[in-house]
Amino acid sequence: MTVVSISTELPLPAAKARTMAAVPDVMLFVLAPVLSFDMREAPPPGVPVEPGFTARGRVRWLGVIPTWTHEISVRRLDEREIYTNERGGPVRVWNHRLTFEPLGPDRCRYTDEVEVEDGARGALAALFVRAIFRHRHRRWRTLAAAVSATE
Repeated sequence: MTVVSISTELPLPAAKARTMAAVPDVMLFVLAPVLSFDMREAPPPGVPVEPGFTARGRVRWLGVIPTWTHEISVRRLDEREIYTNERGGPVRVWNHRLTFEPLGPDRCRYTDEVEVEDGARGALAALFVRAIFRHRHRRWRTLAAAVSATE
């Protein structure tokens, strides 16, 4: 398996960032406008997912160009980590770990780590991961700054 990891510091307590990351609306915000995901089984707006939660939905580029159906299953969710197994379209293996390491009372290090298959398919997936995660982390910093400014 190939592992791709990217980290960024957020101006939020680790527990707050982890709680936010478990809310599908936040996931959709950090992917937008590059990708959207029409989850059919999503909880009500603002409600976090729980371990065992599984959703399938259509991935769209730029919110309009339909691509594959993607499935996400939350396997573990604790105070500092979310771990999912995902798959769909060209992606057969997408094991995603989000971790939130406290750096102080109002800061944390957020890390996205994804394990994808080896080989040509995995190499393409790893390139995609690097690109989309740079975007995700920019959006996370924007969101975290807005949230910390209101608290």
